[in-house]
Amino acid sequence: MDEDVISALKKFQKELSAGTVSLALLAVLGRSRQPMYGYQIAKRLEEAGEGVLAGKQSALYPVLRNLEAAGLLASEVEPSVSGPPRRYYRITKPGREVLREWIAAWHATRDSVDRILEGEL
Repeated sequence: MDEDVISALKKFQKELSAGTVSLALLAVLGRSRQPMYGYQIAKRLEEAGEGVLAGKQSALYPVLRNLEAAGLLASEVEPSVSGPPRRYYRITKPGREVLREWIAAWHATRDSVDRILEGEL
């Protein structure tokens, strides 16, 4: 693959990821029965595939803080038996409501883009 194509692909993946990380984080926490700390969330996202974080776990923490500042997540710091204290995140009631709306918006966008890509429009 040509360097310009690789560069354009990386830029596209970065832009796509930036728009989906918040949705993916809320979805992971929305399905979890227990609060989770950052590393656990990152591992869950990695299990789902390369697309969301694209190997950049550090990108996760500013998004978690922004979601918490918006009232969509809550967190608590708890001591750890093996290392420094950990911050555990859980989705809030407003977070669940926003997640439902974001999922609907994602599906509508995905379906529309799929129709365009498949030549149905």
